[in-house]
Amino acid sequence: MGHKTALFDSHVKAGGKIVDFGGWDMPIHYGSQIEEHHAVRKHVGMFDVSHMTVVDVLGPGAREYLRRLLANDVDKLKQAGKALYTAMCQEDGGILDDLIVYRMIDGLGQDWYRLVVNCGTREKDLAWIEKQSKNFDVQIAERPQLAMIAIQGPKAIETVVRVLRKAESARVESLSQFEGQFLQKSGEWFVARTGYTGEDGLEIMLPNTDATHFWQQLLDADVIPCGLGARDTLRLEAGMNLYGSDMDESVSPAESAMNWTVVLDKEDREFIGQSALKAEKENGANRQLVGLVLEERGVLRAHQSVLVDGVMTGEVTSGTFSPTLGYSIALARVVKPVGHHCEVEIRKKRHTVKVVRPPFVRNGVKVFK
Repeated sequence: MGHKTALFDSHVKAGGKIVDFGGWDMPIHYGSQIEEHHAVRKHVGMFDVSHMTVVDVLGPGAREYLRRLLANDVDKLKQAGKALYTAMCQEDGGILDDLIVYRMIDGLGQDWYRLVVNCGTREKDLAWIEKQSKNFDVQIAERPQLAMIAIQGPKAIETVVRVLRKAESARVESLSQFEGQFLQKSGEWFVARTGYTGEDGLEIMLPNTDATHFWQQLLDADVIPCGLGARDTLRLEAGMNLYGSDMDESVSPAESAMNWTVVLDKEDREFIGQSALKAEKENGANRQLVGLVLEERGVLRAHQSVLVDGVMTGEVTSGTFSPTLGYSIALARVVKPVGHHCEVEIRKKRHTVKVVRPPFVRNGVKVFK
């Protein structure tokens, strides 16, 4: 048996099929992964993402510490509640994890920050975060008492607004993309306009003790519970990386289509991995992450070989049948250049695939040519 979130009994009651995910007992679906996927694309669905690790960084040295720890620069966060997507790299530029960081300000006007990192890398991440904090005046505090619910889809925000009280709803409606606010309900409820589906939506952090009641309120408002299966097909359609599949310690941000999350040109800071990433930029990355589309029969899966002119040039990192498009899509890491078409070997047969730049779907609509 693995770890259980505060919503575990709710998943069982709803008929969720429970599987192990990074050491957590989580629902893969509640009967139909495809229906859950379409619910998010067309209406609204919700996910229990309480297995994610929430870490607060406090103290007068928090800003300078995170400017050292992260490849992106927290100085981009000009106001409280704003969020930033970034990688945490090791010295050779390999990705230890990808994460979101929020800038917060306490009642005394002191900056602090909240990180949300992956559950499967929790122990590694916490050890690294603690190790790198030794020379800074900071306190690192994991927040296991918080649950997290993601409400995603074109009707997500208006549905949450109906569920919350009027004063809290106004705060939700005022949020811009990649921004969060604490709600008046308590000092613990934090709502952010972020997600992992390619749809508009919210991620709400709240006390474990409040999670079951709020989940039921959302059910009563006709929000469809969705499992990890739909979460994976949605994020892949949106061209979003999954740590451990599309990136890990062996690859750099440039090899993972994440150059936009790296700030190399700030003379007043030096982050971990910067020297290696600068050298890579000067010399050029050898590999790139691309999107693949198979419009004929067949399903692209991780670890299938990618070939150009009959020569193996890389492999699929994530692949699935796209419920929105009706055919298979994938992310693949390949040696540059690859052209507009290549081949993928599926069950010892080669299939021609189109090479595109992710994402595949945005707001429920195909975006590649």
